[in-house]
Amino acid sequence: MNLKKMPKLRISDLEVSIPIIQGGMGVGISLSGLASAVANEGGIGVIATAGIGMLEPDFATNFAETNKRALRKEIRKAKKMTKGIIGVNIMVALSDFYDMVKVVVEEDADLVFLGAGLPLRNIEALVPNKLKEIKTKVVPIVSSSRAAKIIFQYWQKNYNHVPDAVVVEGPLAGGHLGFKKEQINNPDFTLEKILPEVISVIKPFEQHFYKNIPVIAAGGIYTGADIYKYLQLGAQGVQMATRFVATHECDASRKFKETYIKCKKEDITIIDSPVGLPGRAIKNKFLEEVSSGIRKPFKCPWKCLITCDFKKSPYCIALALTNAQQGKLSDGFVFAGANAYRVEKITSVKELMAALSEEYKKASYNLG
Repeated sequence: MNLKKMPKLRISDLEVSIPIIQGGMGVGISLSGLASAVANEGGIGVIATAGIGMLEPDFATNFAETNKRALRKEIRKAKKMTKGIIGVNIMVALSDFYDMVKVVVEEDADLVFLGAGLPLRNIEALVPNKLKEIKTKVVPIVSSSRAAKIIFQYWQKNYNHVPDAVVVEGPLAGGHLGFKKEQINNPDFTLEKILPEVISVIKPFEQHFYKNIPVIAAGGIYTGADIYKYLQLGAQGVQMATRFVATHECDASRKFKETYIKCKKEDITIIDSPVGLPGRAIKNKFLEEVSSGIRKPFKCPWKCLITCDFKKSPYCIALALTNAQQGKLSDGFVFAGANAYRVEKITSVKELMAALSEEYKKASYNLG
């Protein structure tokens, strides 16, 4: 039998043994515990920054400082727990986006993934004339070839430099989506369709800068066979999040993880998030009350997302997600990918990575 192992993923001078990136999940779902476990198995572990300071006791009075402190703490903890590769996911829409990026660069995280917005202006102001020299690799997350082209053209023109890789996230992802509601089920916007388009947009920049810029597929990737499929379509790696929630090492509460195990396909729904984007979540009483017009009163200690109109919002999404992370699901809800209903049990990251590798090998034999 001709069974192929997963190929390594190279991002600039980083060599990743297994081409799997664990997607960043906030608030507090992927912290140092999950990220270090994935890194220890040869993938890229990712700490999510969104709302990270809400896990600190003084967040209500000192939001900006608690975010920086909590992120620094989690990066350092992860580095103590692994010699593997650690990345950080930062939403461009965060009010303290630049502060978060500075912390990541100062702490020498291996990569920074930039989603929920286009990382364009003032990037070089963070590290004047040093974008080429910083250790941290920069990887934007996009949902279209148009977004990829805008970012790469802007960086080329303004910084004479381009990002080190790009993640293209399709409409089956969990959490906030970079698509309009009507595009989510439209066959013209599937990952299979947009992945080759992004690859072709990136090619000229690879030639111009004499560097390999891997395109990483994300959104709805669930099995080793899926990984094989997207690598055959030209991706050099994949980003997965849903599968990593139901692991012992995931930083969420057991109640949060059990939500995935108990949910059925029809429980997974698209919501209108207060931040102005559609999001994929698991239906529960909290979301039912919100959709029936019940307002969840809250105080906004600090406008954490630029796009959030908190005065009109029926609830605080950061608070709802923090409550869910801690298992208080009557006061929050759970984001999930389209395949969350397929999760049957809580396993270890080691077992999950081994299963994905086996599935990949079988697919390479059956389809190769």
